[in-house]
Amino acid sequence: MLNAYNIKKIVTTCPHCFNTLKNEYPSLGGDYELVHHTQLLQDLIDSGKIKIEGGSFKGKKITFHDPCYLGRGNDVYEAPREVLLNLDAKLVEMKHSKAKGLCCGAGGGQMFKEAEKGKEDVNVKRTKEALELNPDIIAVGCPFCNTMMTDGVKHFDKEQYVKVMDVAELIAKANDL
Repeated sequence: MLNAYNIKKIVTTCPHCFNTLKNEYPSLGGDYELVHHTQLLQDLIDSGKIKIEGGSFKGKKITFHDPCYLGRGNDVYEAPREVLLNLDAKLVEMKHSKAKGLCCGAGGGQMFKEAEKGKEDVNVKRTKEALELNPDIIAVGCPFCNTMMTDGVKHFDKEQYVKVMDVAELIAKANDL
């Protein structure tokens, strides 16, 4: 279907879609340039098409949660962080980040079913690690991670103090888009 429309480049907000289109579609005849939205944002910033003023994020403490299929699955770690650094915020890394990042649980389908037996829900464990840094914002690059981390923040009754926001939301708010 995509080939019928002569698609050359696809921008995704979902790392799962990014992974599937990039790594599985070529064997099915789909050869497209795949770009995650954080990569697109960084390209737009680098080319001067988007200019960012730190605005309300200047001096805020932000930690970035690496989505599994973006980071460990496709080795995209720097674009989201580079975008966040343009906010004039203080970027702090969780103990488990980049190639050693922890899953939020959504990739394993945890947001669609009841919790499994165990000591702690995966998203609660990951959120706890983020909250240990006392961030103002937990930045994400995946709609599923956003849900899981938001639920984790609610679990700890911290939603008044810590916001979970997609990197694109942060850029839009910084530029009053």
